[in-house]
Amino acid sequence: MARLITLRDALNEAMKEEMRRDESVFLMGEEVAEYNGAYKVSRGMLDEFGPKRVIDTPIAELGFAGIGVGAAMNGLRPIVEFMTWNFAVLAFDQIVNNAAKTLSQSAGQFGCPIVFRGPSGAAGQLAQQHSQTFESWMANTPGLKVVSCIDPKDAKGLLKSAIRDEDPVCVFESESLYGLKGDVPEEEYLTPIGKAIVRREGTDVTIVSYNKMMLVAMDAAEQLQKEGINAEVIDLRTIRPLDHETIVNSVKKTNRLVVVDESWPFGGVSAEIAYEIQKYAFDYLDAPVTRVNSADVSLGYAPTFVEEYLPNPEKVIRAVKEVTYVS
Repeated sequence: MARLITLRDALNEAMKEEMRRDESVFLMGEEVAEYNGAYKVSRGMLDEFGPKRVIDTPIAELGFAGIGVGAAMNGLRPIVEFMTWNFAVLAFDQIVNNAAKTLSQSAGQFGCPIVFRGPSGAAGQLAQQHSQTFESWMANTPGLKVVSCIDPKDAKGLLKSAIRDEDPVCVFESESLYGLKGDVPEEEYLTPIGKAIVRREGTDVTIVSYNKMMLVAMDAAEQLQKEGINAEVIDLRTIRPLDHETIVNSVKKTNRLVVVDESWPFGGVSAEIAYEIQKYAFDYLDAPVTRVNSADVSLGYAPTFVEEYLPNPEKVIRAVKEVTYVS
């Protein structure tokens, strides 16, 4: 039986369930305990699990990420919360040079089962240093798995899978959508890492996206339907490993692809998908792969800059009409 709950509560349930199931799981990060989390994702966890398993840290991302990596190397399963992935830049040395490389550097003798999680992307007028997306940065690192999903049901299942995974997993959420509601089952379930899902069936064009850009993609698809263009919409859910098979199968049906990606265009997730499609589905394409990205600049503070910078349904509709040759 499903209940309508928020993304915030779905993530909270995932952590609580895994901490009840496995005593080696613990949460650490800035304000996760006494304050119940900056976005209240860890609400009630200190009361249930105590200060040894829900740990407030100093404002020192490099330090507490390193503590988490060391704990994971010694048999525990840490969940490291970053207040925002923008702050996690300070911890990239631990994530990229230690967590990601433990298994290969030890010749497979021991791994690093750790979860790094927190919000990513723009959330209004937060300017240049608080509005960046980092999925493609982390996905560029062998040894890391990367998930990015805002559907409450799948976000819960993915976080549970990430906590149980033997590899380090980076989980990207959305600062502006913790209040988004969705149907989440009461019973135990897992969402598989590395598998995309078709959110909307269609025949004329494939739209691929992830995280909060899924709302943009679905909005555009609904508007396009009114004009007689039937779009199939795919939610990646996982960035690495990338499920190119689901995308390829869709493109073989629709013969056109538009990728909606909040990150910058150069070297991003959308660029990798475009490469994969030209490699595996080139003969099925009736138009070039088209991308809708954020502008290739740092995001300014003014609301007019934010509106112009980010992908929106109108930009996606224009891109779809270009590849379907509809003026």
